[in-house]
Amino acid sequence: MNTRNCKQPLPGWLALSPLLVFLCTYLITSILVNDFYKVPITVAFTISAGYAIAITRGIPLEQRLLQFSKGAANRNIMLMIWIFILAGAFAQSAKEMGAINETVNLTLHILPSNLLFAGIFLAACFISLSIGTSVGTIVALTPVAIGLADKVDVSLPFIVAIVVGGSFFGDNLSFISDTTIASTRTQGCTMRDKFKVNSLIVVPAAILVLGLYIYLGFSIEAPIHIDKIEWVKVIPYLIVLVTAIMGVHVVVVLTLGILSTGIIGLLASEMSFFDWFGAMGGGIIGMGELIIITLLAGGMLELIRYNGGIDFIIRSLTKRVNSKRAAELSIAGLVSIANLCTANNTIAIITVGPIAKDIAIKFNLDKRKSASILDTFSCFVQGIIPYGAQLLMAAGLAGISPISIIANLYYPFTMGIIALLAIFFRYPKKYS
Repeated sequence: MNTRNCKQPLPGWLALSPLLVFLCTYLITSILVNDFYKVPITVAFTISAGYAIAITRGIPLEQRLLQFSKGAANRNIMLMIWIFILAGAFAQSAKEMGAINETVNLTLHILPSNLLFAGIFLAACFISLSIGTSVGTIVALTPVAIGLADKVDVSLPFIVAIVVGGSFFGDNLSFISDTTIASTRTQGCTMRDKFKVNSLIVVPAAILVLGLYIYLGFSIEAPIHIDKIEWVKVIPYLIVLVTAIMGVHVVVVLTLGILSTGIIGLLASEMSFFDWFGAMGGGIIGMGELIIITLLAGGMLELIRYNGGIDFIIRSLTKRVNSKRAAELSIAGLVSIANLCTANNTIAIITVGPIAKDIAIKFNLDKRKSASILDTFSCFVQGIIPYGAQLLMAAGLAGISPISIIANLYYPFTMGIIALLAIFFRYPKKYS
């Protein structure tokens, strides 16, 4: 049966309601009982996904399930799952052969204790700016951050949030970031010009947060005794970081990391061949919940799109635009809500980019500013949603709830606030 011919869009808010069901089931319930582990996130997504299938109309149940599966099997979802699998295998095998512990010792040896938070944030900013991806940065740095949290006795969600926040600095600014490419292409400006505008908005946010981390670092006491560093065990992390900064695809980066942990672990007699396989298997199994969440979220969000939820958002936010400030706010709102409904900042930009360009032309907005708004607000939302790849990855590696990380995301929230103020106060003046 041709599903397109039978498609019957739902009323706007009903089309978006699966997202509200998820938020109520998981977020609001967890807040009410003051425990984010009472309602497993997998159960919340199962309920909201089942609800999304139930309210879809005009096609039989089998076709609804096929449409759901189309979203779950989206190529971006499948790539994310590959990354999750390899990240789990690398993290556990690196831990088994001692790479994480030695990298933590090296970090404590290099950085003064009061600059530990600031150093992690700067490292995440630099790596993400170099490789253009937040996920790759999180994969590389989160295991080290977890080890540091144990050594210096700080909150695990807090130190993981530092990595996540810094990873979005480069995701937003890097010339090779998917979001930069998508925003500049849809708005018809050069990446260099967009970088100039974007940096005037997000660099002040990064400086503010860096200052905060320096201040908070004064209360940290590093261990008095640091074990002697076994340099050979640091090699897997050096391979991962260097190849990532060189721009090698994250799948290849993680594969090289896994191979290096096995080779060095075997040569150093830290583990047997089957211990290595067992570690990889354990790491992959540990990512099982994360993979299930990703599939359920992908299918649910596809049904929201299929039922007309995103089209409804676009119509609602553009019908009353009557000034430059309102036009910029509508672009920010469009890409933010589209990101909520797709859980992918690049897809959100591609989805609303052409509409944003029409708005920019109609109200004579600077295309460099509209590209910056698209990129900044998509990264802001992507950085704080508990079902986005970045928070799921970080939470999966740390073994914590993604919700517990959100309250500690100082950089994404600061970036979003400054970006909003830039619209209200027509900043930067030259581009407004």
